[in-house]
Amino acid sequence: MRKKSWTVIGMVSLVAALMLSGCSGSANSQSNGAKASSSSAPAAGGQVMQKIKYSPLTGVSGLVVLFGAEKGFFKEEGLDVEFITTKNAVEALVSKEVDIADMPTTSAIIAAGKGAPIKIVSSMFRTKGPFYLIAAPGINSVEELKGKTVGAGSFGSGLDVYTQVILKKHGLSKNDVAYVANGAQEAAYASLTSGQVDATIIHEPFASLVEQNGKGKILAKGWDYLPNFHTGVLASRKDFIDEKPELVKKLLSAYFKSQQYAKSHPDEYRAFFLKNVKVDEKAIDSAFKREDVLWENNPDVDLKALQETQQIQVDLGFQDKIYDTAKILDLRFIPKK
Repeated sequence: MRKKSWTVIGMVSLVAALMLSGCSGSANSQSNGAKASSSSAPAAGGQVMQKIKYSPLTGVSGLVVLFGAEKGFFKEEGLDVEFITTKNAVEALVSKEVDIADMPTTSAIIAAGKGAPIKIVSSMFRTKGPFYLIAAPGINSVEELKGKTVGAGSFGSGLDVYTQVILKKHGLSKNDVAYVANGAQEAAYASLTSGQVDATIIHEPFASLVEQNGKGKILAKGWDYLPNFHTGVLASRKDFIDEKPELVKKLLSAYFKSQQYAKSHPDEYRAFFLKNVKVDEKAIDSAFKREDVLWENNPDVDLKALQETQQIQVDLGFQDKIYDTAKILDLRFIPKK
């Protein structure tokens, strides 16, 4: 795997460009292996900095931790963080390329359930699916998608789950539409605006952007349909947890400090966001407002939600059985309220 080094701000710009410039290609595939490292200078008071390799979410969803790095929250914890972007967080953990990573809850459960040496250590800043089913102009309801082409992101992913559930609750199945894998983020947006699909599941800021430019409308918000489907966790390797438990605790502390500061200082974070992501300001403001309810910053992991999440996966054929999540959780390190 080729690897490149970037400054923190350089990585932000890179990710933003991949996510939003030109609305073409796959952010995940283009950014695979990119790295950014925070300064290794001693912390205030001569504290020795401790190295940790962390893989945050790709794209705009991972910007807050880079904002937090710029604010110095990781240095305050005595951490010299190497931010690593990778295609597959589970593989990166198992191969020891990273020590801790953001990832879909279902990926962590299935991997750990099948024996991967990883543990879920915390929920992410949000756990409800920030997904939207958007459609081309002239389509005003989910029911009108019958016989149309619908993009579901990547088959077997959380995007696929939400798309199928939304269709089902409106009396449709994936067999009632031309169901295609059309990628995520800017790739999904491009497939809609170019007419390749009539509707697609997608993230912000693309849902707001399509409203702003009149190229479509939002038909459904994912969390209205699956309020308890758990979508995001931080996970770490068992050996890293055993050998350096204090670093897991410090990383989680800095992670949630970053999230809480960004949410409580919206103007400051908005300026950082817009400096690094070139997209219509009105779309960003709409996206921030719409998703404020999802930005919970609650590190706790709800076992009932994990059970419900797994049952939905089993019902859709995405998971062969329900795993005992109590055996793959290690929540000793989550910040105390």
